[in-house]
Formats: sequence, C-alpha cells, structure tokens
Amino acid sequence: MGITLGIDVGTSGTKTLAIDETGRVLAAASAEYPCEHPHPGWSEQSPESWWKATVATIRDCLANANLKPGDVQGVGLSGQMHGSVFLDRNGEVVRPALLWNDQRTAAECAEIEDRAGGREALVRMVGNPALTGFTAPKLLWVRRHEAQNWDRVRQVLLPKDYVRYRLSGTFATEVSDASGTLMLDVANRRWSHELLGKLDLDPDLLPSCYESPEVSANVSDIGSQATGLVRGTPIVGGGGDQPAGAVGNGIVRAGAVSATMGTSGVVFAHAEDVGFDPLGRLQRGCHAVPGAWHVMGVVLSAGGSLQWFRNELGKAEVAYARERGVDPYELLTDEAAVVGPGAEGLFFLPYLTGERTPHFDPDAKGAWIGLTVRHGRAHMIRSVLEGATFAMRDSLELIRAMGVTIGEIRLSGGGARNALWRQIQADIYGQDICTINASEGPAFGVALLAQVGTGAFSSVPEACDATIKVVDRVAVDETARAFYDRAYSIYGRLYRDLKGSFRDISGLVATK
Repeated sequence: MGITLGIDVGTSGTKTLAIDETGRVLAAASAEYPCEHPHPGWSEQSPESWWKATVATIRDCLANANLKPGDVQGVGLSGQMHGSVFLDRNGEVVRPALLWNDQRTAAECAEIEDRAGGREALVRMVGNPALTGFTAPKLLWVRRHEAQNWDRVRQVLLPKDYVRYRLSGTFATEVSDASGTLMLDVANRRWSHELLGKLDLDPDLLPSCYESPEVSANVSDIGSQATGLVRGTPIVGGGGDQPAGAVGNGIVRAGAVSATMGTSGVVFAHAEDVGFDPLGRLQRGCHAVPGAWHVMGVVLSAGGSLQWFRNELGKAEVAYARERGVDPYELLTDEAAVVGPGAEGLFFLPYLTGERTPHFDPDAKGAWIGLTVRHGRAHMIRSVLEGATFAMRDSLELIRAMGVTIGEIRLSGGGARNALWRQIQADIYGQDICTINASEGPAFGVALLAQVGTGAFSSVPEACDATIKVVDRVAVDETARAFYDRAYSIYGRLYRDLKGSFRDISGLVATK
C-alpha cells in the first residue's frame, strides 16, 4: 500500500495527514501556535513553532493510523506563502519570520518597482507587481532596517521549506511557492537573475528550485530521530498552500475554478500559459502541475473577518458552544440566517489587514457602512459573510474579464462547510457552486503530489481524477442573485469613496 504524508504549515497551525493511493485519509493531526503582531500591520512567527508542530503531528498521525514508519513512501510539504525565514551560516534562525499578511513594506515595494523600471517592466520579469505581502520586499526591509541581522543572513527560505530543511538538511523550494516571492521568473520557472541583480540580492541566498511532484530531498538521520520517519524517505517539492489546495480541489485543468474561504480568501484558476497583464491585477504563478500556470486573486481577511467577529464580538457564543460541544461558527451563522439578503442595507468591508486583490492597498480598513437603529447582531454577522463574498467576487470578475472560462466553481475552506455561506456564495458569484469529497485542502494536495513523485500515478491530473469527485451542488437563487448584483455595484463604490480616508487614518499618530 503506497502511503504518503501531506504536511501543511499554516498561519494558525500545522496539519499532517496520511493517505493511501485511493486518496483515502487514514489519519490526520493538527497543532496550533501563535502569531505575533509587534506593531500595527506587522505579522511575525517563530519558525521553531512550525518545526515542533510538524514533529508532533507526524508522530500523532503515524500513531492514529497505526502505521509503521516504513509504511510511509513519501512526504509532501505545503505552507503559507510569501513568508521569509532568515538563516545564518550555521542554519540558525536570525529573527522571527515575516509572514504573508505583514504590511510593513510599502516603501520597499515602491523601491522594487522603481529599480525594475516601472510596474509593467516588473510584471514582465516576474509575472507580478510588488505587493507588501511578498518575500522580496521583506528582504529589502530587513536589509534597510536591521543591518546587523542582514549581515548574518546566508539563506532565505519559505515557511514550508524551513520544515524541509529541518527534515532533511537540504535547502530547496519549488516553483509554485517560489512564484510568490517576487524573485522567480514565472514564465521560465527559474529564479530571475535579472531582478535579483537590480535589487542587489545575491542569488546564493535562495535555494534550489524544483517542480512540485519532483523529489527534492530525503529525510535525514536528524529528521528521522525527530519524527520517526525512516531515513531516506523521499520529500517532494510540494506547493504553496494555494496551488497545493488547488490540487486538493482538482483544479488541474482549464474550466474549473476554486473559491477557498479560509483565513484569507483565494479564487484560483488553472492556466495553460503564463499570460500577461501590465497592471498585474491578479497574481500569476507556476502551478503545482508541471508545465502549467495559474491566476489567483487574494482577499486577505475573508474567513478571517468572521474569525475576528467570533473572537472579539462573539465571546458569548464561544462560551455557549464550549459548554455544549458545538461549533461557535454554527451559532453565529444560525443568527445570520434569520436576516434576508443584504442585511437590510448593511455593508461590511473586510479589509481588516489591508487588501490585496483588486486594490493592493495596505492602508485599506474594515468598516460597517449603513448602520441604523434597526440593525442588530444578526445583521452584522450576515453582512460579514456577504462582505467577504463580495470581495471574492472582485477576483472572479477579473478572471472572467481576462477571458478565462469558468465552467465550475468548487468551494473549499470554512465557507464550504456552512449551508448558509454556500448559498450566499452561489448567489453573489451568480453561478451554481459545488463541493467535493476531499475537504483536507493543501495537506491533501501535497499528499497527492507525493503519490505522483513516488510513482503511484504518472501525473497530477491522473492522481486527481482517481481520488477527487464532486459530491454536492448548490443552485443559484435567481431572485437573490439579482438583488446581490445591485448590492455589488454599491459595494464596489464604497472602497473608492473611502480610499483617501483610509490613507489619512493610517497616517494618524495618537498623542497623549
């Protein structure tokens, strides 16, 4: 039996699962860890916490499935994209990792575009504009603001690739995750020496780059002792969490699009060629399918907006849910269900950590607009669900405008598990949506990549065809769709109306 592990190094925790060649999940385990925000707009994490969580979840997964270490034929790695791990000459971490949702690098993004010769020139080099969440501007920020730390840096890794290093002692990455660094020549699937030269960055700072199903490393003696895996177990390239999640959703051919409502929200479409948009309005990258590319739009606080509401304004529901052993999100969405579409004119802008697609604005702020004395908690909750979904539609509209055919929208993440939110998505997207039998996301996707890399399947599409099936469909309510079309036009104006005020708010400095 060909068993592989998929490990997903997320923002709030790491998840490990074991599957067989039929795609059956044999066991899964997860471990959480904190995220630090030392200043407004900053987001950092200790790489050591990822490693400890990886060790714990691998051992738990093996125990839960009653597997012997030798049963595992291969390992796939996924993780939060764009983060930066800085290592010294001894492979020790220099400072906490800067994460994908860190917004401190606006000045460095402007510098990168200037050095590249403008946005269009930059997009031609690396497929994307300079965004605050990307890796390259983080390197420039550390070089500018922490010179003593920068002088020690000898290697820069992405989060999942730090775990690969701890498992194997090998510095390696793969093209899908590297696409989000702003240092990969996406069209040619290799590091961009042209841009690195313009930024005065040493190419030796970056690891070797592989295709996603390709074996990139093997478990070392140290990795074996820590995890219980057999020394020499192959580790495939894996994928950034969004391309890996797309594999886990079967988005490996043109026509199918995934809409993933996690902490961030991602609309992801398969592409047979790299394409070009001088404005860089959608992220472009190498897919985890060799020889293919993708376009995606990212909402920084999609499900994260509902998570924020739960944590800050839903403490009573959390306590009640804990007493009765139920999910607090179900309690919140049950409240929202008593309110009709549009929440009686209440809009929510989900820009709690700035916004990426389509605004590329680190100064954007969250807001409720339209509040009246008629509105209560139920309206506020429903408006959060709708606001996050309107933000996702922004990306869908850009993909449609590019001429990409959207034959099927597959939902995943927290927004796929709730009946009300599924219906809201169908109605706001204006298209029937479906869910699939696989719900484990990126961890499942990289476990499939490991199946391909170790010979169980000849290609990624073959692996997906054998293991992933549509299990449910939700039809559009045409009355609701027509209403949401009108509401969406208003939603789109709200950001434009408030953009200048958001920037002014960011410039405020409180004085005592």
